[in-house]
Amino acid sequence: MKSIYLAVVLLISLFLQLACSGNTANVGNADANAAQASEFDYITDANIALAEGDRLFDENQTERAIEAFKRAVKLNPDLADAHFKLGIAYALIEAEQQKAGDEVATSSRIRTRSQMSFERAVEAYKKLLEINPKDDAAQFNLGRSYNKLNKDDQAEDAFRQAVKLKPDDTEYQTEYGSILIKLAKYHEATGPLRKAIQLDAENSRAADLLEDAEAGAKRVDFVPKSNTNSNANLASNANIAANGNSVVKPANTAVKPTKEGNGQETCISC
Repeated sequence: MKSIYLAVVLLISLFLQLACSGNTANVGNADANAAQASEFDYITDANIALAEGDRLFDENQTERAIEAFKRAVKLNPDLADAHFKLGIAYALIEAEQQKAGDEVATSSRIRTRSQMSFERAVEAYKKLLEINPKDDAAQFNLGRSYNKLNKDDQAEDAFRQAVKLKPDDTEYQTEYGSILIKLAKYHEATGPLRKAIQLDAENSRAADLLEDAEAGAKRVDFVPKSNTNSNANLASNANIAANGNSVVKPANTAVKPTKEGNGQETCISC
């Protein structure tokens, strides 16, 4: 009887241990699910989530803004502005990590979260332009997305189209001039930058960029003096030859020998 009693006690103890461990696992899973939950899960409209992200970003609450933007793209994967702003917010965090010496953030072999967001923004803006090719804002933001990805040629094309669609926008003209400077097209950049200042005399960024463009154009047009003198010397020699003036031969110029009547070769200069 005693042995049976001990066996029953052991079985009850084992059952209680299993029950406790099961409860602990359930609590752990609940905590993990809670950690994955977002404070913005209550929002059911993507545009409202986007607006909340804008507000938080303006208040320098970048981490919370990211969560709001993530909620927006989850509700509407084609919401281009949310992808773009998510990229901006991620880029800010990555810059802070880079300053702190985070190797993951500084590794060139890793596609960052900001890059992936800007790539999704490009695709989303392209979809908008397929629906409405005259959407100047989508065209402009497509250029900004390409610029963030350092795809400068594509950015130039997009900004050029935005300027064509809405030439009286000082911001469009400024960004177009900026990308042209980045591509070392200094002469081309001066036009849109002057237009930007004409549209808004207080546009200090355009004024600074115009100075850069004009300085770059001067560097491109600069001809060194040595080349100028060399060209002048070449021109002078050409004029001498044209006037029939002889050119003095170098002292070591070979002289062709002649034959005298005895058949012996004699140098005529001897």
